[in-house]
Amino acid sequence: MIHRKKFDTINVVPFIDIMLVLLVIVLTTASFIQMGVIKLDLPKATTEIKKSEVKKELNISIKKDGEIFFNRDKIDKNLLEKRILEYEKNISINLYCDKEAQFEKFIFLLDILKKNSYENLGIMTKK
Repeated sequence: MIHRKKFDTINVVPFIDIMLVLLVIVLTTASFIQMGVIKLDLPKATTEIKKSEVKKELNISIKKDGEIFFNRDKIDKNLLEKRILEYEKNISINLYCDKEAQFEKFIFLLDILKKNSYENLGIMTKK
């Protein structure tokens, strides 16, 4: 007759070892993230870009009546493409369109952006 041993306890030592290794990995990674970036001593340049020259994003809005605003300035529909071409292709463009505006105006704007290879677009909505 074979006697079976009762299984009354669980050996948690291997589990604790694994958890300690994971804790060390997390703490090590967290210290690198907290520092932000690797410290570098960058070379200096003689010229400097003014903050006003750096264009990070562009906001284009279409009102209910079809008026188009470029950032906060009203712009004529015929000058829109010329004005957009002043910006680099990789600029972030936020599109705001009134929900009651004609869809045709929105498509007109998208056509201009697509034709000129602007692809970093965001269509802004409410939550």
